[in-house]
Amino acid sequence: MSTNDNQTRSIPTIPNRRTTPRFSSRTRTVFSYALMLLGTFFVAASFNLFLLPNQIASGGVSGISVILDTLADINPALTQWALNIPFFIAGVVVMGRQYALKTAIGSVVLPLFVLLTSHWTPPTHDPLLGALYGGLGVGLGLGLVFRGRGSTGGLSVAAQILHRLLGIRLGLAVAVMDGLVIICAGLFISLENALYALIGLFATSKTIDLIQTGFENSKAAFIISKHPDLVSHAILHELDRGLTKLQGFGGYTGDERPVLLAVVGQNEVVRLKLLVRDVGPDAFVIITDAAEVLGEGFHDERQS
Repeated sequence: MSTNDNQTRSIPTIPNRRTTPRFSSRTRTVFSYALMLLGTFFVAASFNLFLLPNQIASGGVSGISVILDTLADINPALTQWALNIPFFIAGVVVMGRQYALKTAIGSVVLPLFVLLTSHWTPPTHDPLLGALYGGLGVGLGLGLVFRGRGSTGGLSVAAQILHRLLGIRLGLAVAVMDGLVIICAGLFISLENALYALIGLFATSKTIDLIQTGFENSKAAFIISKHPDLVSHAILHELDRGLTKLQGFGGYTGDERPVLLAVVGQNEVVRLKLLVRDVGPDAFVIITDAAEVLGEGFHDERQS
């Protein structure tokens, strides 16, 4: 056997650990646009079924359209087009053309869906139910739009422009604009309406978080033990989860103490605590929420 053969055979073969093939770029693009269209439809349907009939102006351009519909009987779709399109043009000027296409869907298609669903009969005229279900529906729609890496336009574009030009934090800019809309609703419609709008806005934000981070709630465990090797072996081989060893030092003694970091599913927390207690009863354990975990053993969004 030649030397070259020995060298060739000595090179290890790296196994392909990916069990699910990635979707093609075109498939991911189509899927993202489908999510955006579906999300804008949910937003429009929730607006016409729950928010508009109960005069719930829970922020954004849709909230402004509710106020104008109540005061001047102006079609909400027309109001949304009239406000979204200038914001969209300003966004393209300030943030560039790459920003344009997906924002155009929210700026143009959303009011179109509002117009097409305007004849739907609302299932309730209870403002509390309208705020809750409207907030949930809008949150579901916006969550899908954001997962498609899109935007619904409107005041969110204005907030991005302020963030870009003035350095105002994006979250603060959005909150201020939504707050101004709700204050106007309280002044021009009723204070009670503004309170219901806050409920709807809260339901929307929580639903967006749920759609963005998923339904699986993982936990991150930080473990400090005098027997880190035993704890590591138990997690790796009995719990069958990976872990990372972090370098740590005791604040009082200054002694080096490895900190073990392991991420587990919600249903594995009790088993993890029992394993750590059995092999390292002296261990100090911190378990905290991990809102979204990507990678081996957990959901991998890079395939979608």
